[in-house]
Amino acid sequence: MSERTEQNTHSLRDEKQSQGCPSALELRGVRKTFRTADGPFDAVAGIDLSVGAGEIVAFLGPNGAGKTTSIDMMLGLTQPTAGLISVLGKSPREAVEAGEISAVLQTGGLLRDLTVRETVTAIAALHGVKDRIDEVMERTNIVALARRKVSKCSGGEQQRLKFALALLPDPKLLILDEPTAGMDVAARHAFWDTMREDALAGRTVLFATHYLEEAQDFAERTVLIGAGRVLADGPTTTLREMTGGRVVSALLPPQLPIQPALEALGTLPEVIDIHTKGNRVSVTGPASDAAALMLLRELGATDLEISAPTLETAFMALTETK
Repeated sequence: MSERTEQNTHSLRDEKQSQGCPSALELRGVRKTFRTADGPFDAVAGIDLSVGAGEIVAFLGPNGAGKTTSIDMMLGLTQPTAGLISVLGKSPREAVEAGEISAVLQTGGLLRDLTVRETVTAIAALHGVKDRIDEVMERTNIVALARRKVSKCSGGEQQRLKFALALLPDPKLLILDEPTAGMDVAARHAFWDTMREDALAGRTVLFATHYLEEAQDFAERTVLIGAGRVLADGPTTTLREMTGGRVVSALLPPQLPIQPALEALGTLPEVIDIHTKGNRVSVTGPASDAAALMLLRELGATDLEISAPTLETAFMALTETK
C-alpha cells in the first residue's frame, strides 16, 4: 500500500471514530493462522474494524484476501488465533444464540425436499417466532414460491429464501456473503431497497460482494481488504476519489500536432496521467474543469467526456501487489 493510500486510510478511520457511533461489530487485532505443508499461513493478518449501528458496509477484497475467513470468525464458526471479536457487546456465538446476528451465506443451509413455506416454518419454530412467518415471506417476496420445493427454485430464489430465514429472528446485525448471487437486476434492486429500510430502522448490514457496482450504489461505507489486512476504510464516495479524481477525454483535431498539445495539458494543476489513443487524449486528475476548458477552447477538441472515478478503479489500485 502506498504512503498516500495509508495516510488516507488513517484519516478516514479517524473521521469515523470521531463520530462516536454505537458499535454493532468490533474486531481488534484479529488474526487467523492455518498450518500448511509450507508452514504457518496468515489468512487474516491483523484486522481492526468497527461497524456502527445502522450502517450498510461493503466488505471487498480479491480472492484469498481473507473475506470468508473473517466472516466465519464474525459468526463464531471458527475462532481467531489472536485478537478479539465483539458483536453487540457479546461473543459471536452468544450473539447467534440470542438471535441478534444472522447471515446469508453462498452455499448450503437448505433442505431440497422441503417446500419454501415448510422451510420457513421449520426455522421459525426453532427461533420461536412463528408469528413472523407471513411478514417475513412477504417482505422477501417469496409468497408466490410458498408451495414450491427448494430443489425447484432457481439460485436467485434460493438466495431470497435464505434472506427470509436470516430475517426471522429479527437480528440487529446481518452479515451477507454474496447476497444477490443469482438474482436478476429487479430482484437485486428490491433486495437493496429492503436493506435500506432495515438500516433506517437500526439494523446493521455488512456484506461481501463481487459486484463492485453494487457496493458503489448501495454501501455508505466500504472496507477494502487484501492479504488479510484492511487496506482502506471509509465512505464509498471518498474511496472512489482516492485514486486520482476524474478522467477528461476528447478528440483532438486531426491537423493538431499531438506533442505540443500534450505538453500544454501537462501544465495543468495536479495532473496525474495523460495518455492518447489515436487522436483521443485522456487527462486524469482532480482539475477536470481546467482540463475540459483547455481541450475545448485552446485545443479545439470535440466529443468531450468526463467520467468520475469508480470503486473498481480504487479496488484495483489498492489491492494490487506492491
